[in-house]
Amino acid sequence: MITMDIHQILKRLPHRYPFLLVDRVLELETDKRIKAIKNITFNEPCFTGHFPHRPVFPGVLILEALAQTSALLSFVSAGEEPDEKTVYYFVGIDNARFKRPTGPGDQLVLEAEVERHKAGIYRFKAWAKVDDEVVAEGNLMCTVRRIED
Repeated sequence: MITMDIHQILKRLPHRYPFLLVDRVLELETDKRIKAIKNITFNEPCFTGHFPHRPVFPGVLILEALAQTSALLSFVSAGEEPDEKTVYYFVGIDNARFKRPTGPGDQLVLEAEVERHKAGIYRFKAWAKVDDEVVAEGNLMCTVRRIED
């Protein structure tokens, strides 16, 4: 079982503040599944406008956190160490559902399972939980590409 701290995550994902949305990987089984966390704090920049009177972490950011979690699984499964020319693109989202709002003080537990990997496209079943309750879920499709100058 593989785990990752923030320093290992930063080596694999190109995202940086305020868009890095994975704090720690708790479990990773190559080619199978991953479990990670995102701690939501009142200091998140999105809360200045979403919504000032009742902070709600945007669902689209939960999906992005799930995509970043899935990216970590795909990089490790492929045995790749991404560099500044490696980009991980979202290519599709199906069946996205949001079950309840999340906000400051919540800890998102982000989980994804590989459903299929073919021709450079990964398909994942992914979900996010808070206190063992699913708050968002969907099927994600992603791919890795090299960018050239």
